[in-house]
Formats: sequence, C-alpha cells, structure tokens
Amino acid sequence: MTLDPTPLLLQNLYWITLLAVIVSSASGVLKAGFKQFDLFGVIIIAVATGLGGGSLRDMLLDRDVFWINDQIFFIASLGSAISIFITARIVTVSPRFFLVADAAGLATFGVAGTLVSLMVGVPPLIASFMGVMTGTMGGIFRDVLCNETPVVFLSPLYATVSWAGSLLFILLLQLGVDITSAAIFSGLGIFLSRLLAMRFNISLPRFRFKS
Repeated sequence: MTLDPTPLLLQNLYWITLLAVIVSSASGVLKAGFKQFDLFGVIIIAVATGLGGGSLRDMLLDRDVFWINDQIFFIASLGSAISIFITARIVTVSPRFFLVADAAGLATFGVAGTLVSLMVGVPPLIASFMGVMTGTMGGIFRDVLCNETPVVFLSPLYATVSWAGSLLFILLLQLGVDITSAAIFSGLGIFLSRLLAMRFNISLPRFRFKS
C-alpha cells in the first residue's frame, strides 16, 4: 500500500506534523520545568521531544530529516518552548497539563509517522510501527535527558494505543476513507484512549519473575 504524495496529502502531512511538533515540544518544556532547568535546558529538552521521533524515522527511511529540510518546524519547537516557559512564570500550570500535551503529541506524531512511511512505500505493518516510533521516541529522549525512566515503559497504555491508532489509520485508508477524516478519527482515538488509560490506570501486564 503506497500513497501518492498529492498536494492535498502533503498539505495534510505538513499541518499534522506542525501540530505534533508544537504539542510535543510543550510536553518537553513542562517535564523540564518539573526539574527546574534554565531556559537553555528547557529549549534542548523541547527540541529533543518535538523533533527527536521524526528525525529517527526519517533517518531509518533514508529521507531528508523533516526539520532540517524545512526550518519552520524547528522555529515552531523553539516558539512552543519559549511560550510555555514564559507562561508558566505568569500563571499556574497544572502538572496534569503535561500528560495532556504528551498524549496529544503521541496522537499527532503517530498519525504523521504512519503517513510518511506509507508515502515512501513501507509495508503497512512496518508503517504502523514507524508511527509508534515517531510518537514515542521524542518522549523517550525527553525522559532520558531528564534522568527518568521513560514514561512509555511504565505508564498506562502508551505505545499500545499509538500502535492501535496507527493500524486503525491504515485500515480506514484501505476502506476508502479520505485521509483527513482517517487522520482525525485515528488521532482522536489515540488521544482519548491514552487519557482514559491514565484516568482508570489501564495497563499491560508487567514482567515479573516467579518468586
């Protein structure tokens, strides 16, 4: 299954990716804020979170890294970082907002990563996993830089909902649903499923040695 890069498809991909960069960078700022990093540290964490997953995806797919090819994405990450940094100094920001921003980044990057992979001819199953990697690796970079165990390995249904949403996106496309509707439906599915998993603490079984 290969998607031809039509102008409409490229436009959809552009805006989905831009939104993903903004919300993921915001989640990075909030995590860095809990550590009380200075402005430069906050920017580094934000950029790693907002651009890291897509960068790894593009290198594996042997394509131009998206934010190096178009600096608007880098500017958006910086803008998101500085805006949240200033806002947090003026108004009270709930720690829960970090989880909402993180879930939004997971959803948007999951769809964007899958879409990019399908455009370059990657098989559907691998494309769906590329979506998972795009959605989760930025958060892994963020947490490692903050000297914490990555939330993806411990938190309720994180990568699982991303993979399910990516597979749903591919299924909808194969059923003839237009790309915009499929992206919105799949992205909302990932976002809401992640929030519900956190709300009700739904998670996969953890590895344990028999005592």
